[in-house]
Amino acid sequence: MSYKEITSADEWNTLFDNSTDRPLVIFKHSTTCPVSANALQEFNNYLDGAPREDVEYALVKVIESRPVSNQIAEDTAVKHESPQIIYIDKKAKVWTASHWSVTKAHISAVLD
Repeated sequence: MSYKEITSADEWNTLFDNSTDRPLVIFKHSTTCPVSANALQEFNNYLDGAPREDVEYALVKVIESRPVSNQIAEDTAVKHESPQIIYIDKKAKVWTASHWSVTKAHISAVLD
């Protein structure tokens, strides 16, 4: 299983709207941050294992796609941090974690 990288507000709006039918996990990644690189590895480790099949997975690069990242913060009412993972169901934040809390074990505990 893999994630889709989103780079536009339109892509985000579609995923966010679709979360009414299919839960969404969005990973906010900073390409210049070693902590974020570690969190991305943990996210990939989760996806390489046995991830939930009924969930949509997406990634946004916060520096390259700043407007999208800001829109996500607005729409979910989750203060921006990176690395950050947000689990959304029916257009509502269910869970969020950031920095060193983004681990395969933590993601598995919440989603599985």
